[in-house]
Amino acid sequence: MYRTGIAAALNDLVLKPIPDLREAVDRHFAPDYRQRTDGEWADREGFLEHIAHLRTVVAEGTVEVHDELYDGTRYADRHTVHVTKKDGATVTMEVYLFGEFAPDGRFRRIEEVTLMLEGAAADRNLGSAR
Repeated sequence: MYRTGIAAALNDLVLKPIPDLREAVDRHFAPDYRQRTDGEWADREGFLEHIAHLRTVVAEGTVEVHDELYDGTRYADRHTVHVTKKDGATVTMEVYLFGEFAPDGRFRRIEEVTLMLEGAAADRNLGSAR
C-alpha cells in the first residue's frame, strides 16, 4: 500500500515543486484534509492557499527528517526545513508533527508545531502564511 511522508510531500509542494499545485496536493492529501499549524486550523482550500503563497516566496530548500514513525493510520515526525526565499533571506524551522492517513495512504489530518531556528521575526508564521 502507498503511504506518503512529509519529505515527499514538501518536495512536491514547495521545495522541488510539481508545477500543477492541485496535482501536487492531490498526490499527498485526501479530499477531506485539514491541518493545524501552531494552533491555527485550515481546511483543504486554506491549505492550498498557503502552499500557493509559499510558492511565491520560496526559491529553494531542503527537508531533513530526524524522526519518523508510521503506526497503522497514524504518523509522527520531527523534521527541519531549510528555506532560501526569493529575496535571498534564509529560514530554518524545526517541526513536530502528528498526522493521520486516509485509507488510500494520503494525509487526512496534520497537526504541527513549528520552532524557528533561524530567520527574521517576520518569517515566524511561514508555516501558516497565506
